[in-house]
Amino acid sequence: MDYSCQTSLVPCGQDKYISKNELLLHLKTYNLYYEGQNLQLRHREEEDEFIVEGLLNISWGLRRPIRLQMQDDNERIRPPPSSSSWHSGCNLGAQGTVLKPLTVPNIEVSDADAPAEADLTPGPPDSRGLKPLQEDTPQLMRTRSDVGVRRRGNVRTPSDQRRIRRHRFSINGHFYNHKTSVFTPAYGSVTNVRINSTMTTPQVLKLLLNKFKIENSAEEFALYVVHTSGEKQKLKHTDYPLIARILQGPCEQVSKVFLMEKDQVEEVTYDVAQYIKFEMPVLKSFIQKLQEEEDREVKKLMRKYTVLRLMIRQRLEEIAETPASI
Repeated sequence: MDYSCQTSLVPCGQDKYISKNELLLHLKTYNLYYEGQNLQLRHREEEDEFIVEGLLNISWGLRRPIRLQMQDDNERIRPPPSSSSWHSGCNLGAQGTVLKPLTVPNIEVSDADAPAEADLTPGPPDSRGLKPLQEDTPQLMRTRSDVGVRRRGNVRTPSDQRRIRRHRFSINGHFYNHKTSVFTPAYGSVTNVRINSTMTTPQVLKLLLNKFKIENSAEEFALYVVHTSGEKQKLKHTDYPLIARILQGPCEQVSKVFLMEKDQVEEVTYDVAQYIKFEMPVLKSFIQKLQEEEDREVKKLMRKYTVLRLMIRQRLEEIAETPASI
């Protein structure tokens, strides 16, 4: 990668910019940390716009269950096969008798598809290569095309299953199941999504929910940068999550990007986060010292204004005793 000096600015939020040179230095550190892994990021120039793209790790931090879609957008649910579905492609009369089709393809029926020879009366094959039907009770022969239609109604082919799995990713191994379609992902488990530096927070949220076919609205969630110190910073709608991740540094033992509910999490500033991990006795001692310092400041102010009040009173008395000039 070419990390040569650049002078233009790159947006990293609303009315916030970073020089391309500084961003490239952060990007170089980021890629060195993930050297040899698929989490390395790439950058390119497109119409004089600097774009970084790659995978972003996002941790699940949900407290409430989410709902998975019953089906993919492009996948239709097929009804279960009826008792006559295996007759597809064949013409039946009003009383169930077999009508001769207009054209019958020349298809060989394998032993697995054909009925057992012991159950049928042997006879010479007709000119179309199909075995004759039993004269006493008319029966409908199963051809390869009939079996194929029946299988398509019941079981998906391996290629269909692979296609569906490509369109529906699992959440830590959990695929859609009508019994467990509403569930809560394990807290702290990690997923990733491929994005670029021009995508804002709402766009990343929608992309993540669409990847796993989650029915919940993106308005219910938000992305937070959570530090090990306890600091929680909510990414704004105008922020770019990939740029924020690069600026925070690559090490996820220091900070992680979490998907959380908006109404379940409050932001924690750096100043407050310093006191979160202290034990209660230590915090009480801090409060006691702050109260003592506050009392000292109050007494100091009271003495100051008492002196000022006395000085003003003396001055007023002096003015009252001085005779008025004629």
